[in-house]
Amino acid sequence: MTTTEQAPQKPHGRRRLADRRRPWSSALPLPKRTRLVAAALIPALALLASRAWLVEPLTVSSDSMEPTIATGAVVLLYKPAGSIRNGDVVAFTSPVDGHTVIKRVVAGEGQSVAIRDAELYVDDVAVPEPFIDHSRIDATYFGPVQVPAGSVFVLGDNRAVSIDSRDFGPVPLAAVQGTLLAGRK
Repeated sequence: MTTTEQAPQKPHGRRRLADRRRPWSSALPLPKRTRLVAAALIPALALLASRAWLVEPLTVSSDSMEPTIATGAVVLLYKPAGSIRNGDVVAFTSPVDGHTVIKRVVAGEGQSVAIRDAELYVDDVAVPEPFIDHSRIDATYFGPVQVPAGSVFVLGDNRAVSIDSRDFGPVPLAAVQGTLLAGRK
């Protein structure tokens, strides 16, 4: 090789910008401000969407579910209620005043419900309820009643003060807004 000839230079592992572009990124890059706004906006929209369609916080305003759920507690309501089973704690629109209330489902459509001396009976079978203080509701009798199709029978865990299906009847499934995430016993 003569002194006037130069050896061909090897690329140092870098290619030109035009060579590095992927076919899907042929547009100019977004300005930094736009990327920051998008980075903040996307999670905020996801949070709003999840609250609107998936999970909503509720503040308990009565003592009808004590001792399971205390007055003032914040609970999470899972909105796609899906199939509701006995023992689920649900939120629904009260037929008495239109407010959202929280109660426990004790019977579904076609089942019979009765309370005999403070003991819950579904289809003439005693239901164990360790979350109920039976000494506070001694000598309570109700029913039996049959739950109609498309409805559930709900009771508060604090039976002595709860206004529930014993007062306003079975709740239509269409009125149920969702189930509490930690309300299943």
